[in-house]
Amino acid sequence: MIDHAHPSVPLWQQLQAVAQALAQVRRGVSGTAALETVPSALRPGVQALLFQALRQLGRAQALRAKLASRAPAPLPDALLCTALALAWDPEHAPYEPHTLVNQAVEAAKNTRSLQMQANFLNACLRRFLRERDALVKATDSDIHAQWNHPEWWIKRLQTEHPNHWQEILRANNRAAPMTLRVNTSAISREALQTDWSNHGLTSQAVGHQGLVLDQAHGVRDIPGFAEGLCSVQDAAAQCAAQLLLNDLGSTHQALRVLDACAAPGGKTAHLLELLNHPSEVVALDIDPQRCERIVQNMQRIGRTAQVIAADAAQTKTWWDGKLFDAILLDAPCTASGIVRRHPDVRWLRREADIDKLAAIQKNLLKQLWPLVKPGGRLLYCTCSVFLAEGENQVKTFVEHNTNARLLPSLGHLRPQSLATSTALTDNLSGDHDGFYYALLEKIPTS
Repeated sequence: MIDHAHPSVPLWQQLQAVAQALAQVRRGVSGTAALETVPSALRPGVQALLFQALRQLGRAQALRAKLASRAPAPLPDALLCTALALAWDPEHAPYEPHTLVNQAVEAAKNTRSLQMQANFLNACLRRFLRERDALVKATDSDIHAQWNHPEWWIKRLQTEHPNHWQEILRANNRAAPMTLRVNTSAISREALQTDWSNHGLTSQAVGHQGLVLDQAHGVRDIPGFAEGLCSVQDAAAQCAAQLLLNDLGSTHQALRVLDACAAPGGKTAHLLELLNHPSEVVALDIDPQRCERIVQNMQRIGRTAQVIAADAAQTKTWWDGKLFDAILLDAPCTASGIVRRHPDVRWLRREADIDKLAAIQKNLLKQLWPLVKPGGRLLYCTCSVFLAEGENQVKTFVEHNTNARLLPSLGHLRPQSLATSTALTDNLSGDHDGFYYALLEKIPTS
């Protein structure tokens, strides 16, 4: 059993906070925002339990439907589903199922708005313990219980990734490891890995500059992080700066590079690490507070970028008229490729969001393309596995822009957990999130 508890915090108190956070997610609040309201002493344990509950929420909701003919009010339903999500599979339960049930009932008794529901919750959960095997078997045919995703999401993957939809969903349902990018302009990957090993941190190489920790650690405890020798970044996201600069970064000319939609600055930092000669990097983000994160990231790695708080699509408000050699457009998207790290995303998104976000992506491409020098390039990427935000978006763009040439690109990368499968064919090797990459070159006019 995994002990998520803070030594001085009773489990019922954690379950109380998890249920409140889950109720917020169901109302459309992001998991990150919901956790910010949790007291700091509780937060690590609550986050671990909330994420596990979100990964098993489809099964929990199917079980609750068997136990209660009508759904309870939002908060008692959230507590009931939390307990069911954490207890239904004893092999992976963070605590013994009986302990979880006892503590969930205790949470109800200690929450004023739930006290009237304590007996109802106790009855449902005791029945679950008595009839667990039969109830689980009765929900096995429920598609939500099988895959712990909304039905529309599953069907869309079946249509768009007919040969890989099951692998994508399995990967989504596992927690992602902690992956870092080594600042190879300051230290070799091998040297940093050796230093980590000397401090008891074991890791595996991934991609060109990545290291995957065998066990996650607080960033402050990772040797070299504070000094800017490494940054937290998934292996798929590490491809962005490498793809954009590829042969450009090896030239000795000073380049002008734009990172649109740049916050929190991981890709901006990577661009600067790869540009070892005088070059200008402009980092844009629409959110001024998130721009502060970009500045902090640059300070940590000892590099500078021109950071501007502006809407990238409103070019008249920020562009100085000088064309860019390269533009990185990491466009707003459904985040359907990073569900391993953000398990709330699957329950927050609606299918209609895809078309709305695709329209924003289309407009960003339209507005930023004129800012690319003839012979320059734009890398379009999203952390999405849906074709409307990737392959279909770029296909339409190239069809409507005769001066755009699609260069060899990675296309759709599917999320991949090495804990459940070997490396999939036509995918990156190693453990990584889902992403889409298209590198576009602007054809000079003759």
